[in-house]
Amino acid sequence: MGGGIQGMRPLSDVTINVRFKLMALWTSVMFCYIYADYFDLYTKGSIQQLVRGQMGPLGPATPGVLVGASVLLAIPSVMIFLSLVFPPNVARWLSLVVGTLYTLVNCTNFLSSRPFYVFYGVVEVVLTLLVVWYAWRWPTSSATTDR
Repeated sequence: MGGGIQGMRPLSDVTINVRFKLMALWTSVMFCYIYADYFDLYTKGSIQQLVRGQMGPLGPATPGVLVGASVLLAIPSVMIFLSLVFPPNVARWLSLVVGTLYTLVNCTNFLSSRPFYVFYGVVEVVLTLLVVWYAWRWPTSSATTDR
C-alpha cells in the first residue's frame, strides 16, 4: 500500500521558486513587527506614552524620529515586492545585505524587558537569517529550477 498512514495517498509537492520564499519570509517579518507593536499597546503605560508623544526607547515622536521609524519599517515591506521584480542578481544581493542588516536590527529586541518583544526578536532574527540563507543559496542559471 505504500508509505504513510494506511489509506492515505502520498501528497505531491512542487518546487518553490526562491523569489517566493523570500517574499514569504519578508511578509512574515512584517507580520511579526505589526503584532509585536500591537501587543505593546496592552502593556501598562503604553497608551499614556503615546498620548504624551513618546515612542518608547526612541523618545519623543519628532518628525525626524517618525521618518526614521517609517524608513526602518518600509524597507522590509518593499523587499516583498523587490524580491519578485528585480533581476535575480540584484534581488539576491539586496536580500543578502538587507537581510543581514535587519538581523542586526532585530537583535535590539533582546534588550527589551518585555518577554513578548524578546520572543518576537528571536522569530524575526530566524526569519531574516533565513532570508540571508536562501539568498546565499540562490541557484545559478545552470540549475534547471529555483529551489
